[in-house]
Amino acid sequence: MKRLATIAAVTLLTVTRAAGAQDAAASALKISWQRASTNMPAAAELLPADKYGFKPTPEQMSFGEILAHEARSNETLCGALDGSAQQPSESAAGAAAPKDSLVARLKKSFEVCGGVIAKVSDAALGDSVSFFGGRKATRARAMIALAQDWADHYSQAAMYLRLNGILPPTARPRQ
Repeated sequence: MKRLATIAAVTLLTVTRAAGAQDAAASALKISWQRASTNMPAAAELLPADKYGFKPTPEQMSFGEILAHEARSNETLCGALDGSAQQPSESAAGAAAPKDSLVARLKKSFEVCGGVIAKVSDAALGDSVSFFGGRKATRARAMIALAQDWADHYSQAAMYLRLNGILPPTARPRQ
């Protein structure tokens, strides 16, 4: 997996430099953040509070667990991108927290990420940052992991919404 992420980052960097694009990877992450920071909180708002414990199968995370996991990933990965390597607080709203607390934590995690992502540049893609489990990774790897995480967990949330008869944000007609 590490090798695949490294190959993807090198390929992205090579292609964007060859095309003359400046900060293309950072710009792509900013666009992904705009989409994720809109859609994931919107999905969280759509599911009724009494469904936050919903799991399609016993082995899967509940909807509340997905939101808590996404917030924690945002906090961890954006901390890595920022160079702070600050770990999420244990007192933060967890999966069993009420809907309003989980939604607030999720929104705050995207707000903090937005500030961090606004400062990211392609010049630092090869820098070493703290990653999950105290490991080291390149800033490019952390950026790719962040975007992958947003896509992964939004798709889960969208499926959970549909299984509860609710149309996800990205499937709704544009206003």
